[in-house]
Amino acid sequence: MEITTTITGFVALYIFLLAAFAGYEIIGRVPAILHTPLMSGSNFIHGIVVVGAMWALLNAGSTLEQVIGFFGVLLGAGNAAGGYVVTERMLEMFKPSTKVAPSTEDKE
Repeated sequence: MEITTTITGFVALYIFLLAAFAGYEIIGRVPAILHTPLMSGSNFIHGIVVVGAMWALLNAGSTLEQVIGFFGVLLGAGNAAGGYVVTERMLEMFKPSTKVAPSTEDKE
């Protein structure tokens, strides 16, 4: 016995708008000090998006769906990789600088 679910256009639009509103409200209230941990958490979510896009690509029936799924995987993977690069750069800002003290031999 196979159970299938279909999301109609209005339900999909409702879910999208609800997610967009909730995301805007949550992100808008985050203090600046928490942006680096939040970025790491969003990278995790981007990984889930890539897995979802791969699942959609595997279940694509037509060539158009396969092309859209391929670009979904490609853009999601690029977004996740870019998020990790940005997070790494943000974490570099919090590391102490390693300035070399001038030696006494240079003054002679």
